[in-house]
Order: sequence, then structure tokens, then C-alpha cells
Amino acid sequence: MRPGRGIGAALIALSVAGTARADTLVEALATAYRSNPTLTGSRAGQRATDEGVAIAKAGARPTLGSNAAFTENVVQPANAFIAPRRSVSAGLSAEMPIFQGGRVRNGIRSAEARVEAGRADLRSDESSIFSSVVTAYMDVIRDEAIVQLNGNNIKVLETNVQATRDRFEVGDLTRTDVAQSEARLAIARSQLESAQAQLVTSREFYLRVVGKVAGRLDPPPPLPPFPATADDAVDMAIENNPTLIAAKRTGEAAGYDVRIAKAARLPRVSAVADGSYVNYLGSINGVSGARFAQSQRSASAGAQLTLPLYQGGLPAAQVRQAQARESQQLEFVVEVERAVIAQTRAAMSNYAASQAVIRSSQTAVSANELALEGVRAEQSVGTRNVLDVLNAEQELLQSRVQLVTARHDAYVAGFAVLAALGRAEARDLALDGSALYDPVANYRRVRNKASDFGDDAAPTTQATRTVDEVVGPLGPVVEPPVTPSGN
Repeated sequence: MRPGRGIGAALIALSVAGTARADTLVEALATAYRSNPTLTGSRAGQRATDEGVAIAKAGARPTLGSNAAFTENVVQPANAFIAPRRSVSAGLSAEMPIFQGGRVRNGIRSAEARVEAGRADLRSDESSIFSSVVTAYMDVIRDEAIVQLNGNNIKVLETNVQATRDRFEVGDLTRTDVAQSEARLAIARSQLESAQAQLVTSREFYLRVVGKVAGRLDPPPPLPPFPATADDAVDMAIENNPTLIAAKRTGEAAGYDVRIAKAARLPRVSAVADGSYVNYLGSINGVSGARFAQSQRSASAGAQLTLPLYQGGLPAAQVRQAQARESQQLEFVVEVERAVIAQTRAAMSNYAASQAVIRSSQTAVSANELALEGVRAEQSVGTRNVLDVLNAEQELLQSRVQLVTARHDAYVAGFAVLAALGRAEARDLALDGSALYDPVANYRRVRNKASDFGDDAAPTTQATRTVDEVVGPLGPVVEPPVTPSGN
């Protein structure tokens, strides 16, 4: 089963099952896919790359030119008895390349390789943006949960403070116990402020990458199964990772660039033709009764051979330069391959570690819940003091926050595995039936265009702006703080 197909089905199922008012991960991904400026800009860049093929093919097509002129001879030479006073002329010339030394052929191949590299880069950009969307989505869920946990903790601590004060009034506890409760409440309020600030940051990041304010977010769908081992994952990544594919295709293009440079030393053959017409507008005067034609036509056709003999060392320098760039790109392929291998292994390791942290955190939460109940019961019979209860409550809060964070980290790490495997792109995620952008369609549209006037419409912005968006309320409303006693 392909991992991408698994998450796509899961996302569709979640979208159908989710409530109408809740935002789902699939909706966030689809919104970002349609309107994220990084993606819309990358698509425009790919369309520009597509034109490289049409530009290269233009070198194999004939060229046609014309000229026209009107001339008024203001001052005529003294002995030019038949010089015209004025004339109008027009000319037409055509040239058809026959042999260019392989420059055009290799130029087309180089442009096509760069188109393929650009498509892979576009896949990589999609994967990167989707990873950011998943991270932003999970950040908001995590931080909302942490704010809720801290808000609930404040309510518990406020109850503890009031109960401690009541018991102090009847002489059951000391002023130290009251001070400890109030200090812990003050710390909890500062922790809530920090959690709320982090939630604002996460919501702003969500707005930035998705393009809309985060509403109520449904839990994300389960991730699909991953390869059994890190080695299996690396094999899949080397075959499918778009960044590595783009580097390889760019290396192929660099190889064709070397051949283009070598073509500068080879002869070029073209078929040429031209014609002209001149009309002297009756301004040629006859001499001794002779009459002269007031217009003339001419035409010629033939073949033209251009054979470079010496160019000052320019071709050799250009070839060496192209070879060095090809060498650089080949080394870059190895660099990207290393990075993909490391990224894949690290993502697999992080996901496994996060799963282990989840299991440990679940155990810790259960144990701390039981411990808190026991400490409270022991305090009621006098074998535990207020500080013991406060510490037990704090440990329970920390373990719950750790569990929320671990679930966030596990999902983000799991999606990073999909990205490394080349399975975190629009074609894999089944974006709620949204029409996917097809870069091949534009390539087919423009690759054979030969008109000099086939412009596209003036460009307009496709991405949505967020300048007027507001992230909204921070989350749970916290009760007004309990005023410390004046004791």
C-alpha cells in the first residue's frame, strides 16, 4: 500500500466524518494548495521554465524580416545627372537554419531536462508547504490543549488557595501553607500567559501558511503505515524524493550545456533569400532624350556557410566553463543524496522516539493521576502537607503537557517521513476533490508555439492576502484571579 494513498483515504474519511463547523486537516491543506504564495509563485516560475523549450526550438525555425525607407536627396552631386531626387524602397529577407553544429538540438534537450527538474522542484515546494501546514495545524492543537490544561490548573489552584485560607482561619494550617498555595497559583498564571502567547504565535503561523484563521480544529487522521526499516525508507526516498530528482535532471541539463558550448567550434549552414523593390517616384530625369526606369526589383537566393577559424580561445573557455558547471552539479547530486538519506533516517528515528515518548507519557499521566488522589487522601488524614499536594498537581500537569507535546511531535515527525519518501504532495493527499494544478498542461500548451504575438494575459495575484485577518480569541476564558489574602 502506498503511504500517500493511505493518508489520502484517511483525510477524505475525516473530512466526511467531521462536523460542518470544524476545520479539518484536509481543508487546511486544500486551502494552502490553492492560495499559498510560495506555491502560486513556484507554479509561475515553472511556467517560465516551460518557455525555455519554445525558446530553444525557435533556433531551428526560419526567420523573416522586412524593411522600408523613404529618402529625399536634399543636395545632389553636381555630376550625378541621373541621380533621383527621392525614392521609396522596401525589402524582404529570409533565413532558414540547416545545420547549427548541434546547438539547437542540445539546447532543446537541455531545456526539456530543466522542465523536468522544475516539475520536481514544484513537487518539493508542495511537500515543504504541506509539511508547514501540518506543523502549523498540530501547533495550534497542541497549544490550545496546553492553554486549556493551564487554565484548568489555575482553577484547581484557586480552589486550593481558598481551601487553604479557610483552614488557616480555623487554625488547621499555617501561614506558610497559605503562602505556598498563593505562590504556586501565581506561577500557574505566569505559565498560562506564556502558553497563551505561544498559542498566538502558532495561530499567526497557521494564518501565514494556510491563508485563513484557524477555527476549531478536528484531530488529524492517523498516518499510513511506514516502511518496516530505515533502510527500506532510504531506498524509497532515493527513488522518489523530488529534491533529489530535480538535482539529477539539472545535472543532465548541464551535460547538454557542454555540447552546446562545443557547437561554437563547428560550421553553420543556412539557406538565405532576399528581395527588394525601389521606386524613384518619377524623380529621375532623362539625359539627351533618354528615358530611365523609375523603379527596379531584385531577388536572390542561396546557401550561406559560416566556418569559424579562430575565435580568440572563446569556444574552449566556454566548454571548460560548462564542464566545470556540470562537475559542480554532479557533486551537488551527491550532496542532495546524502541530505535525503540523513533526513529520512532522522525522520524515522524521530517518529519512533515520539511514539515511545507517547507511551511513556501515557503511563506517567495515569501514575500521576493516581498519585494525586493518594496524596490528597493522605493530606486529609494529616500524613501529607499542602506542598505535597501542590507538587503532585504540578507533576500531573507536566505529564499531561508532555503527552500533548509528544502526540504533536509524533505526527509532525511522521509527516516528515512521508515528505522524505516523496509521498507528501498534492497527488498523494487527495485534497477533498480539489482540482490539482497540472504543470504538464502548460508545457504542452507552449512547447510548440511559433507565433511572435502569442502573449498570455497580464498576470494577477493568485495568493490570498491576510492583512485584514485577526487570529481571534486565545481559547478558554480564565476566571478572574483570586485576590491574595492580606495575612
